[in-house]
Amino acid sequence: MDDRKLAFFTAIEDQGGVIVKETPKFDLDLYIQNYKGRTRFERLLHIGRSSVPLCVDALKAAVQEAKAGNDILRYQMAVNSLFQAAPNEPEALLDKAWMESKDKENRDTTAHLQAELQGYKNNLIKESIRMGNEDLGKHFEAIGDVEAAMDSFWKMRPDVSSTEQLVDIGKLLVRVAIERRDWKSVSNHLSKHVNSVNDSDPKAKALKTYSKIANGIAALGQERYKDAAFSFVEASSGVPPEVYNQIASPNDVAIYGGLLALATMDRHELQANVLDNDSFREFLQREPHIRRAITQFVNGRYAACIEILESYRPDYLLDIYLRKHVPKLYADIRTKSIVQYLKPFSCVRLDTMQKAFNGPGPSIEDELFTMIKDGKLNARIDAINKSITPISTDSRQQMQSYALQTFAKYEKQALDRIRRMNIMAADLEVKGSRKPGGLNDIPFSMAADDTASLA
Repeated sequence: MDDRKLAFFTAIEDQGGVIVKETPKFDLDLYIQNYKGRTRFERLLHIGRSSVPLCVDALKAAVQEAKAGNDILRYQMAVNSLFQAAPNEPEALLDKAWMESKDKENRDTTAHLQAELQGYKNNLIKESIRMGNEDLGKHFEAIGDVEAAMDSFWKMRPDVSSTEQLVDIGKLLVRVAIERRDWKSVSNHLSKHVNSVNDSDPKAKALKTYSKIANGIAALGQERYKDAAFSFVEASSGVPPEVYNQIASPNDVAIYGGLLALATMDRHELQANVLDNDSFREFLQREPHIRRAITQFVNGRYAACIEILESYRPDYLLDIYLRKHVPKLYADIRTKSIVQYLKPFSCVRLDTMQKAFNGPGPSIEDELFTMIKDGKLNARIDAINKSITPISTDSRQQMQSYALQTFAKYEKQALDRIRRMNIMAADLEVKGSRKPGGLNDIPFSMAADDTASLA
């Protein structure tokens, strides 16, 4: 790594960015072909600012992607990053003539669309007003003014005349909300607009899959991992990728759904909801390593599962939605694997655990101690004999304790009912301290009758 690139990545790391030094397993050109729209630039820029091996290629592609659009700010961001990492590249210099021309073009288009919209409003043509707001919103989105785009798309709602138009508005709002990382708005727009279509509609299947994927991304952003996992595994593989490729690709659905399922579901749930899911199995065929990892976990080969995932960690750190959650998800999967590994045994030597999970790396004893301290593992460590003993709950004792508690509760209820019956048979009335509006304002005989009828 040369000095300029080293300084570039050091500055990013100081700002809290994630730096990936390993070469990812995917091909950059094939990877980016899976997407359409503004997410292409976002992904290229993130890879360029995170991956040391792909830095220059990704940033050059980001410059070209930005220059093919209308967002001047994105073009400046890509060129500035490329200049810091590789100043000798031809694309590392700002094309000021293009910027000035594009800025004038954007301002002229904005003025033209606003004038058209005002004319539609003056003529009170609802359909034209809706289309005018849509054109203006898409223009604002293309030039990077996502707040104005959201406002224009929202103004389309009063002029809709069909469910299909309402759904289209919802998809536009969802797309902008995802770009803004406004996860709550994504869920709200999906429930208000996209999910309103009837199941009998021919487009219902495609819209449901779009909704599942968008909702999964929103749940992932909010760290609701299990909700996100179920959203992704319920997506239909029969829907063409063009329906949702502006937010994710089929490969993303397989990776997101598989990783989140591994982190949140037990072995039986993984078998039922993932491996036996015919629709999601089609997604897993695009990422066979995810299917292998899940299969290894379900079959009890936890170390093999973790080894597969670790080999793909660099790829996942380069994903714009997954990168922040990779450490937490991997830690959860590892914790689950250790807990499941210990279940069948009454005692396991620490050196056996070391070989199974850490290899020649740092000692696993500290990790086990932390898990026990945090309440994630119910076990005892024998520091002298270098072993760990799981503490299993005595199910027979629990059953007997529960039976005794149930008997005591039943006996108390029976005595209370017998006492109440005797009081009623003797025609007695119990008087206590009166509280306005309380039960004591009611004659005991009436209260007893009501209680007896309820019993």
